[in-house]
Amino acid sequence: MAKTWGAGDERRFARDIQLGKPYYIVYKIAQNLAPYEDAELYSEIVFTGRLPFTNTPCTEYGSDAATILRCHGPIHDTPPRRMRNIADVAASVGAPLGDNYEGILDAAEIRGLEKRVADSSDPRKRTRLGAGRW
Repeated sequence: MAKTWGAGDERRFARDIQLGKPYYIVYKIAQNLAPYEDAELYSEIVFTGRLPFTNTPCTEYGSDAATILRCHGPIHDTPPRRMRNIADVAASVGAPLGDNYEGILDAAEIRGLEKRVADSSDPRKRTRLGAGRW
């Protein structure tokens, strides 16, 4: 049976943790900032050691279990169903173009691209245009 620890369960969570086992945090994604992203994603966290004085479980970066639970909300011991890991690749919105795709550029676009290539390949022009100091 899946366990979930929420706010106020810091002590019980710290006691129940098994080192090296992954635990999962669910993130709600703002749809106004990422409209093509899933509404909820989960992240995996692994506790690898214990803090010196308090003996509470911590990650390899030194974050203890109670702080992670308070800051990131409910933590689950099994991955949520029908939800994508935040570290996985997002679903593709469009399909690949294929071998027979032919992009059509007009003369003005080609001239503009040639000018950008010519300007960027000359080191004297790059510094004169303010691209930085060498």
